[in-house]
Amino acid sequence: MTRTWICSAVAVVAAGALSACSTSENVNRNAAGGAAIGALAGAVIGNNVGSGDALAGAAVGGAAGAAVGAEQDRREGFNARQYYDESARRYYYYDPRTGRYYWENGDLRY
Repeated sequence: MTRTWICSAVAVVAAGALSACSTSENVNRNAAGGAAIGALAGAVIGNNVGSGDALAGAAVGGAAGAAVGAEQDRREGFNARQYYDESARRYYYYDPRTGRYYWENGDLRY
C-alpha cells in the first residue's frame, strides 16, 4: 500500500513539473490536469489489478489523461491567434466563438 502512495505522489509531482513548463496558463491546463488525474487513478488501479504495478498504471493513466485534456483544449478554442499589445506589453487572443478578446491569462481584455 505504501508503494502505491509513493508511486502516486511521484506521478502527480512529475505531471505538475511538466505542466510548469507551459508558457501560458490556459493553453495546456486541461492536458496537465488530465495527466495528473490520470496518473493518480492509473497508479491506484494498476496497483489493485493484474500484476500490481502502480508505476505502469500511472504511466498509462497519465498518457491517457494528457491526450483527453489536450483534445479538450483544442475543442475549447485555445488555438486562437495571439496578438501583442505594445502599450500593455502583454499578449492577448481573440475567441471567435464569443467574439471577445482575452488576455493570455484568460481575463477579459475589453
